[in-house]
Amino acid sequence: MFADLSEDLIDWPRAIAHRFRGIVFAAIVVFGSLAGLCYGADSQVLQTPTHTFDAPQEGTPTAEEIATVVSARFHIGLPEALEIGHAVLNAARRYTISPFLLLAVIAVESSFDRFAISVVGAKGLMQVLPSKHRDRVLRTSDLTDARTNVQIGSEILQNYIRAADGNLENALYRYSGGARGYARRVVDHMSTMKADLGL
Repeated sequence: MFADLSEDLIDWPRAIAHRFRGIVFAAIVVFGSLAGLCYGADSQVLQTPTHTFDAPQEGTPTAEEIATVVSARFHIGLPEALEIGHAVLNAARRYTISPFLLLAVIAVESSFDRFAISVVGAKGLMQVLPSKHRDRVLRTSDLTDARTNVQIGSEILQNYIRAADGNLENALYRYSGGARGYARRVVDHMSTMKADLGL
C-alpha cells in the first residue's frame, strides 16, 4: 500500500508539469490568435483591403535599425533617432499601421524635425494641427515629444484610413489637408526606407 502511495507521490510533480505545459500551450495558441486579430490588421477584421496596412512580420525593423537609418539620412542624433524608432514601432503596433508608412509620413511632413512648425501651426514629427484636433491635443502641451506626436498622428491617420474604407491615397490626401502628390511622396519614402533598411 505504501509502495503504491509513494509511486503516486513521485508521479504527482510530473502530472502537474504535464498539465501546466498543456495550459501554457493553450494560452499561447489563444494569445497568438488574438494577437493576430489585433496586431496583424487582418483585412477581415478591419474590412479594408490587405494592401492598406503592412501586417507586422519578420521583416519589421527594430528601433535600433530605424535609428541608424534616420540618423544617417536626416542628420539627427542617434539617441533622438532611437526615441523616434521606439515611438514609431509602438504606434504601429497600437494602431495596426505599417511602421514604414509612419516613417514615410514623418519624412514627408517634418524630415524628422520634432520642432517643425508649419505656416498653419501644425507641429512636430507628424505635423499634428492642434486647432483641428483639439480633442486629442487638449491634454498634452508638448507636441515636440516624439512618443506623444507619433501616437496622436498615428491615431488621426488610422481614423482617416478607416473613414476612407481602406483607400490609402484618400486617407493620405485628407491627412495632408489636400496636398497634391502627397500620397506619391509618401510611397516613394516608404520604398526608400525599406531599401535603406535592407527589407
